Amino acid sequence: MTDSTLPSAEASAEQTTDELHTEQHDPSVPAAYAAFMRTGWGDRELDLPEHPIAAYAAQRRARLAEAFPGERLVLPAGTFKVRANDTDYRFRSDTAHTYFCGNQTTDAVLVIEDGESVLYARPRSSRETDEFFRDRQYGELWAGRRPSLGELSASLGLEVRHVDDLESALGSSAKTRVHRGIDRRVDGLVSGDDSRDDELARVASEMRLVKDDWEIAQLQEACDITTLGFEDSVREWDRVIEFGERWLEGTFFRRARAMGNDIGYDSIVGGGRHATTLHWIDNDGPITPGELVLLDMGVEGRNLYTADVTRTLPISGSYTPLQRDLYDLVHAAQQAGIDAVRPGVPFLAAHNAAMDVLAHGLESMGLLPVSADEALSPDSKIYARWTLHGTSHMLGMDVHDCGRASVDIYPKGDLAEGMVLTVEPGLYFQVDDLLVPEELRGIGIRIEDDILVTADGARNLSAALPRSSAEVEEWMARLRG
Repeated sequence: MTDSTLPSAEASAEQTTDELHTEQHDPSVPAAYAAFMRTGWGDRELDLPEHPIAAYAAQRRARLAEAFPGERLVLPAGTFKVRANDTDYRFRSDTAHTYFCGNQTTDAVLVIEDGESVLYARPRSSRETDEFFRDRQYGELWAGRRPSLGELSASLGLEVRHVDDLESALGSSAKTRVHRGIDRRVDGLVSGDDSRDDELARVASEMRLVKDDWEIAQLQEACDITTLGFEDSVREWDRVIEFGERWLEGTFFRRARAMGNDIGYDSIVGGGRHATTLHWIDNDGPITPGELVLLDMGVEGRNLYTADVTRTLPISGSYTPLQRDLYDLVHAAQQAGIDAVRPGVPFLAAHNAAMDVLAHGLESMGLLPVSADEALSPDSKIYARWTLHGTSHMLGMDVHDCGRASVDIYPKGDLAEGMVLTVEPGLYFQVDDLLVPEELRGIGIRIEDDILVTADGARNLSAALPRSSAEVEEWMARLRG
């Protein structure tokens, strides 16, 4: 394009100010500066290899289209979310979108129609606009170089068009379902039908219940990196005791970012009484010798599959007799839950097996006002005062995966080969619980592993981390030198 065909820098700045993501404290942009910034740039291609998900994603899209013949399906990636004022959270694409195409760039939308799939994406900013050097969200000099449409297409193995073409593409009268709640702009382009859109979300969720070999490998890698993060944390135990829960959180996060994409969820680092708060994520307390620390942490890999592992460690390196008794009870409950996992059994089999062990343990401790069998009755469950939560959830690209599946399939359905679930029983004695002896108050223990349902049973993907009390003590001693 010649200079004579370019809009003037002044006009461009005037036209795009409302569209650009800039802030009031940004320096002014004189016309001469804007014009100068549009000249003298070379071109280069991003090195985007073929995405390993491409072949799998094509099969997934075909299966999804078969579930809704003759309909248009719209699955957005999402866009930025404000953290504070003019700063955004690090972007993480919607799970369903990435599952069906592999894309992880912002503002993209996957459209499946008549057996064909098109990804509408926002490419890198043109050097002939102010966006290139001024826009805080999309400008190359602010936020980095986005892939071109051609680069995305070659990497993902599907047709890619500019996101500006999306509105016209959705303007026809084709019957359309939208995966809603991900991108408000996309939601506004198509009139909603809650029942139809919910059905799309349900099917997209249920398709993820059974993992293929590539997904299992991704989850295994996430568990392996998570193991390294736990090991990093113990190796720095002197610093942990000095700086408290924050050091554990930061140490694990370093490993997650170095070898994965991120943490799969906010790390739970509960020292002492904080371990009795199930989702303690403030992580600002002390780590005190003589107490326990509950670490619930998982690495999200670069293709967004996450681990979810919990260990409860003795801060002094050895459990006290009381801590060991409680820990061994939880470990026995977890083992019973893992042993119950196999194809064809109810999803709740692991939970029921683990709760049976814990309820009888609570009975032997004299805490239950009735027998364990009475407490386990569906119309009682009073034992749950000290167990609080379910033993399992599905695991995959979301830490609580497949959350839109029909309840008749999950959690009320049966396990099948290729499903991955957590097994994570716990005991929690609140610091102000007057129904337990004082020495128990403020103790929380959870043990969690990621379990693959195999053809003849189960495989623990996170087995590299020790589970028994003796193994944990030996492991900590070895890592601390």
